[in-house]
Amino acid sequence: MKDKSDKPKVSISKAFKEFVWPRKYLVLLGLFLIIISRLSGLVLPGASKYLIDDVIVNKDMDMLFTLLWIVGLSIIVQAVTSFLLTRLLSVEAQYLISKLRVRVQRKILSLPVSYFDNTKTGVLVSRIMTDVEGVRNLIGTGLVQLFGGTLTAIISLFLLINISPMMTLYVIAPIIVFGIVALKAFGYIRPIFRKRGEINADVTGRLTETLSGVRVIKGFNAEEQENRAFESGVDRIFQNVKKSLTATALMTSSSTFLLGLATTGIMGIGGWLIINNQLTYGEFLSFTLYLGFMIAPIVQLGNIGSQLTEAFAGLDRTEELLNMPPEDDPVLRPVKLNNVIGDIVFNDVSFAYNEGKEVVRNISFEAPKGSVTALVGSSGSGKTTIASLAASFITPDKGSVTVDGIDMSTINLASYRRNLGVVLQDDFLFEGTIRENILFPRPEATEEQLKASVKAAYVNEFTDRFEDGLETLIGERGIKLSGGQKQRITIARAILADPKIIILDEATSNLDTESELLIQKSLADLMKGRTTFVIAHRLSTIRKADQILVIENGLIAERGTHDELIEKKGRYFDLYTYQARI
Repeated sequence: MKDKSDKPKVSISKAFKEFVWPRKYLVLLGLFLIIISRLSGLVLPGASKYLIDDVIVNKDMDMLFTLLWIVGLSIIVQAVTSFLLTRLLSVEAQYLISKLRVRVQRKILSLPVSYFDNTKTGVLVSRIMTDVEGVRNLIGTGLVQLFGGTLTAIISLFLLINISPMMTLYVIAPIIVFGIVALKAFGYIRPIFRKRGEINADVTGRLTETLSGVRVIKGFNAEEQENRAFESGVDRIFQNVKKSLTATALMTSSSTFLLGLATTGIMGIGGWLIINNQLTYGEFLSFTLYLGFMIAPIVQLGNIGSQLTEAFAGLDRTEELLNMPPEDDPVLRPVKLNNVIGDIVFNDVSFAYNEGKEVVRNISFEAPKGSVTALVGSSGSGKTTIASLAASFITPDKGSVTVDGIDMSTINLASYRRNLGVVLQDDFLFEGTIRENILFPRPEATEEQLKASVKAAYVNEFTDRFEDGLETLIGERGIKLSGGQKQRITIARAILADPKIIILDEATSNLDTESELLIQKSLADLMKGRTTFVIAHRLSTIRKADQILVIENGLIAERGTHDELIEKKGRYFDLYTYQARI
């Protein structure tokens, strides 16, 4: 198995082509501004030479005022260009981050259901919100500062050579050594930053689960257990940060030592040259200041390099995600359905979530337009998997599922799912109002259509008692509602969608007997003329189904109507009579 560290990395040229080149004019403007800014910054060291050697020695007041005007103007230019740089590039960087987040979120939602089954919600949140942030160092001031710092160092180098080639040569050697150390450190840090993103995502994922399941945690007095799990995750982050800090500390300490060594040497060489009248006081002061202008960017480049390394690590993970094949691949799924009739056929279908462990095997049956197919059987027998295959959430490993004679694996999923309605066992509701949750599949629905679905699902039976009615806020995942109330809202949502094909997975599982009687009539109306798959443990709810499939160990053990299966006195008969006794 390929190690994660061996995954393809985003190259500098690819990052440049994708993120920098489309904004070339803005970046060029930034480069122009930073050139002006850095050249303005070099005015002060140059002016200091004339101040010491000419103005003070000759007591030239006119030249003093001229120097002050020049230095003051250069400071104003630096301030203005610095503001413009931050305003232009930082804002553009944040805009790019927002666009990239939207792109990643859109990509994640295009992935198959199996990806979400195997990935924590917090991990996905981290990938959308955190991994893309480093790109600001490519478009923001980071890249421009890298160029500006390099430019300043090069110009300062030539000015230093002009003042004293001997002292400049002495300075170059430790700087070259520092550059080598920095390059080695960056190569070491990038995998660490990449791993940090993965650890952060894992810890965020577990934390999200902890906060979502707080009632279960408190119900089982498991707070300390969750505290230990989070503490372990935080420690993993700390250990990772410690590794990167070691490399950063090595760069910092080496720069301090090597550049300190250079400065000490400059003091000695400069003093010797002044004593021998080979260097003026003004030239020595200018050299020292120019040396600072050359060294400061080099040290800063170490920090910027770390930021760019972190940016590339985040882009590595983002690129990995963006390269995943979408669920609704237009090349593999070219067929668009314009008018769905609703004839669904399973042809010798097998499916396994894990290789070699088939959940359903050799399943074959027909579900004609307008028919009701009930799936019954013990827990884990494969009922929900068959429903997921009919809903196109998963694709058969063997055999085929056809809709109106067309293989579903070739059908554009958006065109199919526009005709699909689902009421799942996990009655998921979004935070917001009851109205917003019912309108979710058809936000453009009229008030009359909304009220009809509310009445059909008997939602008004409890919303009429609420002070805010349909505008009642239900909390995260509908926490403020009972199980039966949430279930009726999801049924109203499916009724409003007006689908051709319906998947009802334990649609009445959370209803009390009175509510169930109310909802059965609305479901019967909903199912008229629509192809319906019903999964139900309460066998009394499926007596009128056109066909009942008894699923055991991934196989169809029995099939027929309720009366036919009762007459056979097989597995269905046992399940039904057992429930009747209860």
